[in-house]
Amino acid sequence: MRKKLITRVQFLTSLCLVIGSLVLTGGIQVAYAATITSASNTLSSQKVSTLANHDIQFTTPTGVASGQTIIITFPADFSIAAAMDFTDIDVLDDTVNVTLAASPTGATWGAVRTSATVITLTNGTSAVVAGSVMRIKVGTNATNQSTGVRQITNTTTAGSKAIAISGTFTDTGTITVNILTDDQVAVTATVDQSLTFSISDNTIGFGSLSASAACFAQGTAGCSATEVEAHNLIVGTNAGSGYSVTLNGNTLTNGAFTVAAIGATNTASSVGAEQFGLRMTASGGAGTVSVPYAAAGFAFDSAALPDQVASATASSANTTYSVRYIANIASNTEAGAYTSTLTYATTANF
Repeated sequence: MRKKLITRVQFLTSLCLVIGSLVLTGGIQVAYAATITSASNTLSSQKVSTLANHDIQFTTPTGVASGQTIIITFPADFSIAAAMDFTDIDVLDDTVNVTLAASPTGATWGAVRTSATVITLTNGTSAVVAGSVMRIKVGTNATNQSTGVRQITNTTTAGSKAIAISGTFTDTGTITVNILTDDQVAVTATVDQSLTFSISDNTIGFGSLSASAACFAQGTAGCSATEVEAHNLIVGTNAGSGYSVTLNGNTLTNGAFTVAAIGATNTASSVGAEQFGLRMTASGGAGTVSVPYAAAGFAFDSAALPDQVASATASSANTTYSVRYIANIASNTEAGAYTSTLTYATTANF
């Protein structure tokens, strides 16, 4: 009897030694649960009772073996859209999208809405190695196989909410998000209306006119034999529909006598024939010179006064309009002192 007892003790001792040896040498694989790391969840909206996308990321210390599951459990007052399926979900393993379906097959993962608060992912045959970063997109941010159309409704109450990560892949953890009564800030601002308008010189002149040569006005009393800028207009506005610049006034006049206005057609200088007119060029901003004042010749449309000479169709930085005037006379143009008063007006279209 004593001998049998000794033999039994020796057997148990040997068995313990064998099991210990197997564990130490890797003969028996023992899986231990680990805690996920670097866990986060970015929501497209953190406002209560609002549809939102979720972008969940975490590192799995153990990995995900073939056939194992990852279960994402939301607090009870979240609500996953009833029709949500794998088309509303993306799963990435170390930045690489895996193929999803309603159930796993081969290397394809299964992705299903298990309940109003649970999403279950099931690995196919491709193992996720330990230390991999898992990224799970849920909602309209899922765009791999198709663009998602269903989202998750946030909780009806504000505060910190813990989303649980579990499953047969053995790693576990929680990701805390904060739901707010309102996650938006209303920002207001006013941009005051603005209109810039200036005339560089309010007194210009032709000097003495001659029937044998064209004369161009300038800032001094003397006649210029070549075309020269007499003055400029600078116009700019933040009006959404831009602005218009009009011209009003009269041709060169001496009592009952006048120098004939060129008219509504852009016309070249004609020495020896009566002509009074102007033309403009534009630089900077979005403003343009209007017809008939935009071409190389000159015009003065007395019949259309006040006549539009420039405009912009939208808000514009400052445009500089260079204004040039011409006067020609005939040999029988009546002598005397001729004058003209021209009025420029700018209207902003707010």
